Amino acid sequence: MSKIWNVAVVGLGIGRTHIFEGYSRHPDKFKVVTVCDLDAGRRSAVAAEFNVPHQTDSFADVLAMPDVDIIDVCTPPGLHFDQTLAALKAGKHVVCEKPLVGSLAEVDALIEAEKTYGRTILPIFQYRYGNGVQRAKRIIDLGIAGKPYLGTVETSWWRTADYYAVPWRGKWETELGGVLVTHAIHNHDMLMYLMGDVEQIFARAATRVNEIEVEDCVSASLKLKSGAFASLSATLGSTRQISRLRLCFENVTFESGLEPYRPGDDPWQIIAATAEVQAQIDDALKGWQHVPTRFDGLFADYAPGLVTGKLPITLMDARRALELVTAIYQSDADNRPVDLPVGPESPRYHSWRPAAARATVLAEAP
Repeated sequence: MSKIWNVAVVGLGIGRTHIFEGYSRHPDKFKVVTVCDLDAGRRSAVAAEFNVPHQTDSFADVLAMPDVDIIDVCTPPGLHFDQTLAALKAGKHVVCEKPLVGSLAEVDALIEAEKTYGRTILPIFQYRYGNGVQRAKRIIDLGIAGKPYLGTVETSWWRTADYYAVPWRGKWETELGGVLVTHAIHNHDMLMYLMGDVEQIFARAATRVNEIEVEDCVSASLKLKSGAFASLSATLGSTRQISRLRLCFENVTFESGLEPYRPGDDPWQIIAATAEVQAQIDDALKGWQHVPTRFDGLFADYAPGLVTGKLPITLMDARRALELVTAIYQSDADNRPVDLPVGPESPRYHSWRPAAARATVLAEAP
């Protein structure tokens, strides 16, 4: 019998979704033994709904629980780095919602902490899971799609003042960013997952929809390392919510569906250039096994990854996503293209947040 991993879920907003879509569907792999939230009513409701035996409002209590193998961090983004590091030090594996942390320096610190404490961190990129995106991934990885030409990614969602009534939202210090960090990051990860790494970015960001500190509109032009181009657009001012990826390759064009929060699901259109290419695609997808969507699929892969040490999503994946974020903010601030990779020499390496970034530049000035 395989090991059943005991999980503590901290933060029961999106954390409840982790339980409902993920852990509860894999009782042979996971057992949620503790839930933690400052809201007593929400905490009690989730514990009762999923028959969780213990509940607390103290993160310190969770760290001290000897029967907890995994701490799932679903708290506001500004808490992620400190809580994730504390969990590693306590000997726990960690699952952490997006954005993982608030800078490339913090990602790099966690990469070293994984090695130091001998525990793993699973960053959350659940949109990679679903039959549509995974069929596309197989076709690309087999070389059938050929040379990448052009990609477009749209994250057109709708958020009003009611959404930002939650005190930590819309603020640099606690949410760490806006549409780029909290909403579009999943779709941008999917672009790189399917088309590869980014070489250069030119971007614009603005706050046009809501009266908040952070951006809610972004447009970016990308050159990929393959030589392909891509364009990103993201807004929280679309009265019709969609997520859409359109990826043009030499032999195949892929078009996702429009469902905003399940872009990896079918239906995806896979449009072959010729009958010969279509025959290759048909052969590649023969006997296709269903890929569960979102957290269901991600956590199905997570448990065996804990045993083998090969997680389905790694800190390097999170670093790539946050490197894109860093470069977009830097390009907008400096009004110029930014080359990737982004390292410690970047003025945004220690923080992409405007005030913190300016402080870093001043501190390092001769």
